[in-house]
Amino acid sequence: MSQSKKEWSRYHRDLNPTLKKAPQRQPAFTTSSGAEVDALYSPEDLSSFDYNRDLGYPGEFPFTRGIQPTMYRGRLWTMRQYAGYASAEESNKRYKYLLEQGQTGLSVAFDLPTQIGYDSDHPLARGEVGKVGVPVCTLQDMELLFKDIPLDRVSTSMTINAAAPVLLAMYIAVGKKQGVDPARLDGTIQNDILKEYIARGTYIFPPRPSIRLTTDIFQYCSQHVPKWNTISIGGYHIREAGSTAGQEIGFALANAICYVQSAVDAGLDVDSFAGRISWIFQTHNNLFEEVAKLRAARRMWARIMRERFHARDPRSWMFRTHVQTGGSTLVAQQPYNNIVRATVQTLAAVMGGVQSLAVSCYDEALCLPTEESVQLALRTQQIIAYESGAADTVDPFGGSYLVESLTNRIELEAQAYIDKIDSLGGAVSAIEQGFQQREIQEASYRAQQRVESGSQVVVGMNKFTSKQPVSCMLLKIDPAESKKQQARLARVKAERDNSQVKAALKHLEVAARGKDNTMPPILDAVEAYASLGEICNVLRGAFGVQKEFLVF
Repeated sequence: MSQSKKEWSRYHRDLNPTLKKAPQRQPAFTTSSGAEVDALYSPEDLSSFDYNRDLGYPGEFPFTRGIQPTMYRGRLWTMRQYAGYASAEESNKRYKYLLEQGQTGLSVAFDLPTQIGYDSDHPLARGEVGKVGVPVCTLQDMELLFKDIPLDRVSTSMTINAAAPVLLAMYIAVGKKQGVDPARLDGTIQNDILKEYIARGTYIFPPRPSIRLTTDIFQYCSQHVPKWNTISIGGYHIREAGSTAGQEIGFALANAICYVQSAVDAGLDVDSFAGRISWIFQTHNNLFEEVAKLRAARRMWARIMRERFHARDPRSWMFRTHVQTGGSTLVAQQPYNNIVRATVQTLAAVMGGVQSLAVSCYDEALCLPTEESVQLALRTQQIIAYESGAADTVDPFGGSYLVESLTNRIELEAQAYIDKIDSLGGAVSAIEQGFQQREIQEASYRAQQRVESGSQVVVGMNKFTSKQPVSCMLLKIDPAESKKQQARLARVKAERDNSQVKAALKHLEVAARGKDNTMPPILDAVEAYASLGEICNVLRGAFGVQKEFLVF
């Protein structure tokens, strides 16, 4: 027996008298995902650990410690706040306010009708226009959304999936109207449709034609918008639906494998598009688990791209991720407690080495964020960046017995899910069989049981509660905004050249039913002021409409 093992055994023997005098305060300690945590970690927990293989140096394969050699010592992460509500004009005001407060990138939230390809005058849009994001029906809305915001000086992230090609085309068209060459546009389109079938639900078309639209964007942007991140593969919404940390990265990586394979099968060279793949994850309250999760994902992606897809460009191996702190962790009871939760989650994201970050606001369990709450969320990022010291050292938890053990554990769990999904025929086939959905449902149920039993404490909700009513300012959307939006859409349709719109939509239909890239005809239709709903209706006719996969 080695000396360290002898000492480890001695420590546990000597611990028994202490435990008799002061028993542990609960039977088991677990992470947010329900994984058991030991009282102490030592070299014995890393017996097979190899520094060069498993850790290495930042900026070098496998990028466990970060994708840049000096990380935040050279450049801080991009600071964003997810924003959009009521109308293009109101959202434009919010963007300008955030930029004035020091935000370094924009993040656009679209309302539900826009996300599922309906115009604001559609019967299914009733009561939802401008409620959870900005309504965008035509190029005119996008022009108003970015009025007086030069697109060659700002990075924009757009959370849109099923209708991603249309919104990207609108953004390109606005840039062209501002005199900005598409090659100079910098930003990200979410464009991750598979997680919609798994966890979120804002899909339009069946999975396979939807992936075709995704790869069309890969190809088009590689030629015309080279600085644009063509996809932001989402673990965020998988975790928001109730998954564990291991499921979050396992399912997201399996989806990524599907996208990359689909693009390669479509004839694209992997290095022509892989460097513009980005990610979005969320962080929860267990600081160490979240740091470990991000490190494990970075290491796994590097190996997948180099060893599975034989990518040669080191940029194709890099896992570049945005994090939004956990919306599902916010509670309506004692909402100011959410400020502390978001701060812990922000620290986890920074310690985990993210490239872009948005902080969920304390009032989001009650309403859309107010101006006050978005400022506070942005200040949270700024204080951690400039006052905490967290950004001064690369991978500060690197070498921690606890964090390295958690990193290994999460990687093993995630890899087991990838192997299972491979055995089911890949991500799409597994989704069609309901595998990922069932796994998340079961994990969510177990998590809810822990909260209801009290074994997982949620301060202010199931412990340390208060009878005092909630007191904070709520943002309310004026119902008149919906009517204004519908009136603007009617004016656009009346004033545009409808023969040009008809021709552009016909061109799109031919491309969609054939094999041509759909992005050029979508851009033509957008520039003719065809509406989002009209464009998506053409694609519905060509591709069909997806119904929910029933999972029991």
